[in-house]
Amino acid sequence: MLFFNKGRKSSKLEKKQSLKTAVMTAFAASALLFSTISGSAAASIKLTTVFHVYHNQQYVGTVSDKEVVEKIVEEKAEMLKESLKDKDIEFGSNIEYIKEQVFRSTANNAETVKNLENTIQLQAEASAIAIDGQPIVFLENQETAEEVMNRLKLAYVTQAQLDEVEARKAAPATELPPLAENETRILDVRVSKNVSFNPEKVTPDKILSVDEAVIFLQKGTLEEKKYVAQEGDVLGTIANNHGLPLADFLALNPDLTDSSIVKIGQEVNVTALKPYLEIIVDKEVNQKEAIPYGNEIVNDDSMPKGETKVQQEGKNGERSVNYRISTQNGATVSNEVTSEVVLSQPVNHIVVKGTKVIPSRGTGNLAWPTSGGYISSQQGMRWGKSHKGIDIARPSNRTIKAADNGKVVSAGYDGGYGNKIVIDHQNGLRTVYAHLESISVSAGQTVSQGSGIGVMGTTGNSTGVHLHFEVYKDGALQNPLSYLK
Repeated sequence: MLFFNKGRKSSKLEKKQSLKTAVMTAFAASALLFSTISGSAAASIKLTTVFHVYHNQQYVGTVSDKEVVEKIVEEKAEMLKESLKDKDIEFGSNIEYIKEQVFRSTANNAETVKNLENTIQLQAEASAIAIDGQPIVFLENQETAEEVMNRLKLAYVTQAQLDEVEARKAAPATELPPLAENETRILDVRVSKNVSFNPEKVTPDKILSVDEAVIFLQKGTLEEKKYVAQEGDVLGTIANNHGLPLADFLALNPDLTDSSIVKIGQEVNVTALKPYLEIIVDKEVNQKEAIPYGNEIVNDDSMPKGETKVQQEGKNGERSVNYRISTQNGATVSNEVTSEVVLSQPVNHIVVKGTKVIPSRGTGNLAWPTSGGYISSQQGMRWGKSHKGIDIARPSNRTIKAADNGKVVSAGYDGGYGNKIVIDHQNGLRTVYAHLESISVSAGQTVSQGSGIGVMGTTGNSTGVHLHFEVYKDGALQNPLSYLK
């Protein structure tokens, strides 16, 4: 149904009084005029009728015939009928006419029509979705308004789930059956604020389609503002210049990450989206979960230190857990365990670790072979050939120490190595110490970790005082830094 925008309505009494005053004034003027004219002259005078037009008690103009105004009203109505085909059109009574007879017409039809076209605003019946009493969007009728609310909910649940919730609310309260394995049950779907559907009269341009209303309520806008990147722009400055935290800016532009580089001319979204409503979904979920096994270490003083063996393989347990979860626009806001049943207990992973110290057998952990110092040369290619170990220089003193327990395999001069010691740690590892100034152990001797075996020097092919240190595992060269602790 279509209406004029009436503004403040005058009472019937006020209107009658206004008309009465105007008519009486006109008659008084005519009587005064006729009293000054002779009888024969008066008979020859011909009066003209005009209509003074008021819209919402405001003077619009004067016309020669009411049909001039009614034609404009009808034309506006016909235009709206085309866009609102299913609506009846009705007009209010806020256009008033005051009839007057004058000697010479004062009507100005064209000007009055122009004024009317600028002031008449037709209104249509609509259904407003009001949030906490405040109308936010207008739909054609309550049915379409309800469809909008339904569509908002269907972004987070299915129609079947929504129907099940509504059916449960309508039925007498009954205890819900236990959840089946991996079942999700929707308990409630609701909006975050008080929503009502109120009849309103608005100009037709304010009435939205269902799709438009859904977008508007979800985002707070129908059109997202774009920004075109300029020279020197980075993500942080673009976000800051538009009053957005970087995280919110990236959420508006899912194709970007915090490390993305924007190009000149690239379009990005900069609208700060503020949903009018949040859809809250309460649900309970059953799921099976693993119970992680524990790790247990058992010391064995009969097993050499550095050796380990698995006594029992670990195995995860399993439990069935019920959660009560609440989400707001898809984001979890609470997650509570309501019940759980252990289906199988976890089995600990048990490792036996040797603690028996055997002087000739290494622990597996290599100690730093000098008293401090720094690595002056890494393992790898150097001067066009492979450098097999690391060089350690400038210790606090020059004593060279055994990196672990073991037996000395060789101790003596060896060409480019100069004075060199090789220790077999009886666990697959061997260590080499080269360029020593002096050697204090001999082949076949058992040494303990940290015991002195010689003094740092510069014998053999050496450019300065340092220790050249190599590590082998089962005969294969290793990087010492992978073993030194």
